[in-house]
Amino acid sequence: MQTLLTKTALALPVLALAACQPAADTSAPPTEAEVDAAQAQNGRELLFSDEFSAEQLDRTKWNVVGMDFWVNEEEQAYVDSPETIQFAQGVEGADGGVLVLRPIYRPGEDTNEERNADFLSGRINTRGIFEFTHGRAEARIRMPDAVGVWPAFWLLADAPWPSEGEIDIMEYVGQADWTGVAVHGPGYSGDMGIADRQYFTDGSDVTDWHVYAAEWTPEGVEFFVDDVLTFRVPKTNVEFFGDWVFDNPQFVVLNFAVGGIYPYKINGIDEPYKGMPQSTADRIAAGEIAMEVDWVRVYGPETD
Repeated sequence: MQTLLTKTALALPVLALAACQPAADTSAPPTEAEVDAAQAQNGRELLFSDEFSAEQLDRTKWNVVGMDFWVNEEEQAYVDSPETIQFAQGVEGADGGVLVLRPIYRPGEDTNEERNADFLSGRINTRGIFEFTHGRAEARIRMPDAVGVWPAFWLLADAPWPSEGEIDIMEYVGQADWTGVAVHGPGYSGDMGIADRQYFTDGSDVTDWHVYAAEWTPEGVEFFVDDVLTFRVPKTNVEFFGDWVFDNPQFVVLNFAVGGIYPYKINGIDEPYKGMPQSTADRIAAGEIAMEVDWVRVYGPETD
């Protein structure tokens, strides 16, 4: 697995679009058939999907990351456990089953003495199972209002990072009124990643269901929230900073980190955990915090 450096919300004005556009009402989720029919009108092929309607993770679609993985000074260890990777039915606002990535408080269980994390959490990916080049990746997600959490939905190449790129479709670091997007590659990675924020309007925030999507073509990457374009990264702009490396396969990642360098750079909290206050730690210990994923879908490029 690639080592990832710090992700940022640094906005580069040359690339940015107006971000504060009203999001669509997603209180009544579209059905799988409705979403697929809409994409089929554009000549799209459904390449990958998971509705999370089973009672356990589909291991023919997903890998689970374990304790040996650690980046970004995060305050959790990842573990393959039904405590951290859960499934729920009958969740309000969801269409069918829901994947629940839940951090838990388990001091003393981390096997990495250097890290010695008090928290365990879940991280899954499609590396080696499903990878694609160009198309549209989207997921319907709901998250908690909690300072210092760091859930994300993103794409990554199976190569030394960042040589063949990373596309962050949604990153959230505990400020409920915005989420971030970014692309990382050689010459524009870590703190120099090409990134932006979108701010929710009309009383909405991350605690509501939203569809986060990236449209990835040979000419650039466009980011959407509830089908509203929030940020465009053209290939020609990327090439001012480094090589365009987004014509190669990428796999899908969903994870729930807590604390770490990115939340720290936003909130400045360094005690008792880097980037995360005691109040959030207490809520994790009480089982109050989770990232819910209604579904994930990847479509091929438009052909019409």
